[in-house]
Amino acid sequence: MRARPAENPKTAAGLGLTASAVLWMGLIIVLPLVVVLTEAFKGGLQPYLAALDDPDTIAAIQLTLLVAAISVPLNAVFGIAAAWCITRFEFKGKGLLLTILDLPFTISPVICGLVWILLFGANGWFGGWLRDHDVKIVFALPGMVLATVLVTLPFVARELIPLMTDQGTDEEVAAVTLGARGWDVFFRVTLPNIKWALLYGVLLCTARAMGEFGAVSVVSGHIRGLTNTLPLQIEILYNQYETIAAFACASILTGLAIITLILKTVLEWRFAGELAAHRRH
Repeated sequence: MRARPAENPKTAAGLGLTASAVLWMGLIIVLPLVVVLTEAFKGGLQPYLAALDDPDTIAAIQLTLLVAAISVPLNAVFGIAAAWCITRFEFKGKGLLLTILDLPFTISPVICGLVWILLFGANGWFGGWLRDHDVKIVFALPGMVLATVLVTLPFVARELIPLMTDQGTDEEVAAVTLGARGWDVFFRVTLPNIKWALLYGVLLCTARAMGEFGAVSVVSGHIRGLTNTLPLQIEILYNQYETIAAFACASILTGLAIITLILKTVLEWRFAGELAAHRRH
C-alpha cells in the first residue's frame, strides 16, 4: 500500500486563516446587514414603505443628499488642487501640509463638529458678528456642510497623490513644450490620467458624507424635518422605540453601502489595470 502524502502545513495554515477571515467578516459585516434587513421588513412591506413615506424621513433623505451634493464637489476640487500642489512643486512646509491633510483621519468627528461650534456658535469667536448680521452657520445647512467637508477632506487627495507621484510630469512637460496652455494640459493630459483614481476618491467621499453622524450631530441642532440627516433620523426613531422605521431608514444607508462597495470594486479593478499599463510604459 502507498503511504498517504503528508498534508502541506502551508496549505493547512492558509485554509485556517482564510476560514478565520471569512468567519470574522461574517460576524462583523454580514450578520449586522442581515439583522438590519430582517428588522426593517419584520412587519411586512406595508409598514416598511409607510416608514419611508414619513415627511421627516423624506426631509432627512433630501438633506443628506443635499449635504453630500455640496460637500463632495468641494472636496473633489480641493483634492485635485492639493494633489497637484504636493506632487508638482517643492516648497517649505510640504510635510506639514500632508500632516494637516491627514488630521480628519486621526481626530474624532465630534471634534470636527465642535470646531465649528467654537467658531460660529452663539458664544464662538464670530458668533456675535453673525448674530448681528442675522447669518446662521451652526444649527443650519452651512454648518452641516462645513462639518461634512472637514470630515471627508482627505479622501480625494489621498487617492490622487500616490498616483500623480507615480506618473510624474513627463507627459505634462511634453504638452507644454508643444505649446499647450495650462487648462489644456489639465483637461487633456492630467485629468484623463487621474480620472479613475478621482472617481474612486469621490465615491469614498460620497459614502462617508452620507453616513457621517458625529460631526453633523454636533452642528445640526437635531431639528426634525429641518436639520436631521438620515443617520440622525435613525437615532431619533430608535430612541423613540420606532424600531421598524429606524431599521427601514438604516436599510437605505445599507443599500447605499452595498452600491458603494460594488462601484468601489469595479473602479479598483479598472484603476489597477490602467496603473499597471502606465507602469509598463
